[in-house]
Amino acid sequence: MTVQFLSAGDTAMVVQFGQVIDRVLSDQVLALSRRIRALSIPGVVDLVPTFRSLLINYDPTQVRGADLQATLEGLLESGDTEAQAVRQWSVPVCYDGEYAPDLQEVAQTAGLSADEVVQLHTDTQFHVYMIGFVPGYPYMGDLPKSLVLPRRSNPRTRVPPGSVAIASTMTAVYPIESPGGWHLIGATPIRLFDTRLEAPALFKPGDKGRFKPVAAAEYQRIREAVQADEYEVQCEKVMV
Repeated sequence: MTVQFLSAGDTAMVVQFGQVIDRVLSDQVLALSRRIRALSIPGVVDLVPTFRSLLINYDPTQVRGADLQATLEGLLESGDTEAQAVRQWSVPVCYDGEYAPDLQEVAQTAGLSADEVVQLHTDTQFHVYMIGFVPGYPYMGDLPKSLVLPRRSNPRTRVPPGSVAIASTMTAVYPIESPGGWHLIGATPIRLFDTRLEAPALFKPGDKGRFKPVAAAEYQRIREAVQADEYEVQCEKVMV
């Protein structure tokens, strides 16, 4: 494994594991992040996992960049092979009609029926690679090969919050209204980002997620419960 240590200014360092989106690289990024957090290294302020690298923000008055790099090199050499307990979320999604404006087009492009697209999507356990684009937006992989499609040629200027989308090898859920060029195949009534909470983003890198199909009436029932703060997203711990 060739790891690069890249300076990101006077107060940040990037540990880069590779150049591609890959589960092995993601696992390495997340393992290093866990070990740094467990050690509570003096001077480390924040950690931001990405697809293939870890951004480490640090206070240079508490730790020199060279010393921090030496510590990180030692952590990488010692390895991390223990099984980990991670959160697996069950996300209710309506794949019907108005909630899935691109589903029929996706099915036609993929040479599948709409039901087959939904089945493939809901049968997959997804891995949260990183959070980005807008607050709380989870990049989740990996899609079955038959659902791997390029982004839309005509991006939308407004995508409703809760929209479940696919593009390339990823699926995601839009936490807030924003522009977007991914294919919208469903919608969830849950909140993925809530500023009232100490940790506003529901998902974090390394989480797992499955999508559970629900009918439009059940979507509305859950939506009303969410708005009344009476709904808790199902989550369990799984070993990986």
